[in-house]
Amino acid sequence: MFEGKILRDRVAIITGGGTGLGRAFALRFSELGAKIAIASRNPEHLEPTRAEIVRQGGTALAIPTDVRVPEQVDAMVEQAVKAFGRVDILVNNAAGNFICKAEKLSPNGWRAVVDIVLNGSFFCSRAVGQKMIAQKYGKILNIVTTYWATGNPGTIHSAAAKAGVVAMTKTLAAEWGRHNIRVNAVAPGPFPTEGAASRLFVTKEDIERMVKGIPAGRLGDPRELANLAAFLVSDYADYINGEVVTMDGGASVNFPMFDWEKD
Repeated sequence: MFEGKILRDRVAIITGGGTGLGRAFALRFSELGAKIAIASRNPEHLEPTRAEIVRQGGTALAIPTDVRVPEQVDAMVEQAVKAFGRVDILVNNAAGNFICKAEKLSPNGWRAVVDIVLNGSFFCSRAVGQKMIAQKYGKILNIVTTYWATGNPGTIHSAAAKAGVVAMTKTLAAEWGRHNIRVNAVAPGPFPTEGAASRLFVTKEDIERMVKGIPAGRLGDPRELANLAAFLVSDYADYINGEVVTMDGGASVNFPMFDWEKD
């Protein structure tokens, strides 16, 4: 897909990088030449991915970090810079989500998701942004969701937090663009991962019903999203700034008002 190793010698920090989509980003970025620092508040999630990158000939560092804690985030960034000399790319992928009706959502449940998604993305962007401003180069990619703009039943905490991340994306793009820093977001539709399956895709019937609403006729492959992410943090995308790119197989534009296939 790409000509050569488009991320050669770049240093990428990927939060939530040990599992799910974060793991897909880490492995693909490494294949494309990047040195990888993966972070997660669960240390056991990190080592298998770090070891796989090394086994494939890449360079990776695992840094246990709770993105909700600014001091841990600052220490994580300093550790990555100490190991690799700089940081060129940040992917804010750490997230939390679960299905819950708004009237039943506890204050702690609300805070937990907003703390990880919105506050964590800001703490990481701020810490990395300071380094990027000094070096006059950087790419930040925020992973949001297709329902940041539309809302979605049962996910008020996640929808609100992701909408905040989109606002942050556009604000930082405007504020830091003059420092040669590009800030964008990706809004994935349904991409099956082990974590998403356990928290969001409840039954086989749920998945079948979801697929019926996707013009592409299938769920996404995490590697497809990783390829899009790699493009957006590469120099090929240097004139893209403040954008939210949707990848959902056409689900967000499929609003059938009638049976258009019927003669």
